[in-house]
Amino acid sequence: MAITRRQVLRRAASGAPTIVAAATLGHAARAAPSNRVAVGLVGCGKMANDYHLPQLLGQPDVQLVGICEVDRTRREHAVRRIEDAYSNAKRTFKGVQQTFDFRELISRPDIDAVCIATPDHWHATPLIEACKAGKDVYCEKPLTLTIAEAQRCVQAARKFRRVVQTGSQQRSNVFGQFRQAVEIIRNGRLGAIRRVTVGVGAPSVACDLPAEPVEKGLAWDMWLGQAPFRDYHSILSPRGVHNHFPAWRNYREYSGGGHTDMGAHHYDIAHWALNMDHSGPVKITPPADPEATTGVRYLYANGTEIQHGGPSGCVFHGEHGTLRIDRGVLQSNPPELATEPLGSNALRLPVSPGHHRNWLNCIQNRKRPVADVEYGARTATVVHLGNLAYAYRRTLDWDPATWRFEAAADNHLLDRPRRDPWQLPQL
Repeated sequence: MAITRRQVLRRAASGAPTIVAAATLGHAARAAPSNRVAVGLVGCGKMANDYHLPQLLGQPDVQLVGICEVDRTRREHAVRRIEDAYSNAKRTFKGVQQTFDFRELISRPDIDAVCIATPDHWHATPLIEACKAGKDVYCEKPLTLTIAEAQRCVQAARKFRRVVQTGSQQRSNVFGQFRQAVEIIRNGRLGAIRRVTVGVGAPSVACDLPAEPVEKGLAWDMWLGQAPFRDYHSILSPRGVHNHFPAWRNYREYSGGGHTDMGAHHYDIAHWALNMDHSGPVKITPPADPEATTGVRYLYANGTEIQHGGPSGCVFHGEHGTLRIDRGVLQSNPPELATEPLGSNALRLPVSPGHHRNWLNCIQNRKRPVADVEYGARTATVVHLGNLAYAYRRTLDWDPATWRFEAAADNHLLDRPRRDPWQLPQL
């Protein structure tokens, strides 16, 4: 049965979560009706506190109107921070609604966009459902926990014509001269790129933490979501406001480890430089040492190879020399490859005014952002393919055009079993 706009508004007013397609609300493929973008924040941990809240509170055309967080202390802290900021700025403000269930936030017709800053296993479902409900999305990296999720996120953004920014903020030159490095490579200064090394951490491992009692104020079952049920442990979700990144990313049930964490940043730069934003590797080979946690190799159709390992960041090996790019590092051998200015006719990439600002501008002009959902999905696919090669210790043949393995028997690796009711959303 079709859901009417009146039913949506009635259910939203009663607090009952309703996820509907954008067209139901009558605003598919257009920006907010005014210059103000009403934003809801999903997840209020360290990344939200240190990065997203300051960025969003600093935007004059943003109004933060909703908070979703499974920990009551963190949720209430974020609300106080927002209310204090708006009060001090003397901005018109009616208060922030809070919930532990993202569906309640996404169902609100007064919200234009959502920013997702949750653990990795809670990226794809809110992103997809937000697109279906007509919201534009900023989602932290790595974009997804599985390859199937990555493809579904792209499909959702395209079907519902949403602006989806991946949190790969190095594309906005946050922390370093990444755009300049990519321009050097794209303009052929290194010649043909034969090999790239990406120095990031190891894959995740199975979670074997002991049980701890759950204190009041944490919706633990919601924190677990699609992951297998297990007892609470404070390493996974430390109670209250904390100033560190919790170690949930070390465990396979929730993340892909350091390989998908910083890998989502640096493989992204490698893809950008190699002009592979719409493609991926064709062969993934694990290291010969069965205990190794670096050394996986990705072969691309043009003969270029990317290898996991080496100095932090990316090192590009070309015909005429090497170039290394990392946070705070841009160096080459010979040095003039990086220091000599590009010519006036050189290829130039668009300059982002900042990652959140770029997203907000695109919400208004309906253009694709600098770290579009497909770029994030392709990078997530790369790191997940590498982790699968580490886990199964065998070579995998991949077709980036179809997002499928060449061997049909391997396609069960695209996704993983999910705990009900958190199956991968349909479009």
